[in-house]
Amino acid sequence: MGGGYVQVDETPVKYLSPGHGQTRQGYLWCAHAPGGDVVYHWETSRAARCLENIIPVDFTGTVQCDAYAAYASFASARKMPLTLAGCWAHARRNFYEAREQAPLRAAWVLHQIGLLYRVERELRQTKAGPALRAAMRASQSRPIHQRLQRTMILLRKSGRYRPSSPFAKALDYALAHWAELGVYLHDGRLEADNNLTENRIRPTAIGRKNYLFFGGAEAGQRSAILYTIVECCRLRGIDPMAYLRDVLTRLPSMTNWQIKDVTPAAWAASSSISPSLRAA
Repeated sequence: MGGGYVQVDETPVKYLSPGHGQTRQGYLWCAHAPGGDVVYHWETSRAARCLENIIPVDFTGTVQCDAYAAYASFASARKMPLTLAGCWAHARRNFYEAREQAPLRAAWVLHQIGLLYRVERELRQTKAGPALRAAMRASQSRPIHQRLQRTMILLRKSGRYRPSSPFAKALDYALAHWAELGVYLHDGRLEADNNLTENRIRPTAIGRKNYLFFGGAEAGQRSAILYTIVECCRLRGIDPMAYLRDVLTRLPSMTNWQIKDVTPAAWAASSSISPSLRAA
């Protein structure tokens, strides 16, 4: 959280709830700093108040997320300033699903979004820093962004599409969140979408297909901790099994003050760790 930019996403996971005779719905919330670590939080709800346990009260900066209403509700209720950045991948998905209903116009919008992503691809290939990213977006991406907005407004006002049609819904989604979708243009640190965090949350979805549900609400919290440790290892090129074996062996003789020395980040940077323990 210290960098002032974090991506957040959530995914449902069922858990056993004794006395109810069935599973209940909980959520793993994922907070990821692109280029840094990832932390999972377990909540038995998807309400805006859950974000109070994820985003510190003194956090000032940008939270990138999808258009789920809880994020806007959380941001508006905070005393500290908070900027919400949108996700172009979500906006694009809606137009992709509207291709059959409006093939020519959906294809045009998708092409324009593809041009935005071409700029991002070039920036990644050249390993551009925040200043260059902001400059290239200002000169190349912003005109595309403006062209898209003007055309979407005209298409929505044309009256050709029923409000319930997929293309009209895609237009409404994009236009309703246009300010958030443009935040990344002004800050070179930001990504154009939330895909990095969606990639971080994917292992939980794969696991869910195997174990089906958590054994209880408390098991959800323990799982969030384990997911955090394992995914932070993977992000830093560490073999999670080697890390856990080493840390759990040393842990009984350590004090609380030494825990900071065996986080995945500290473990990866430590010169005392044998190269054979690192990821293959």
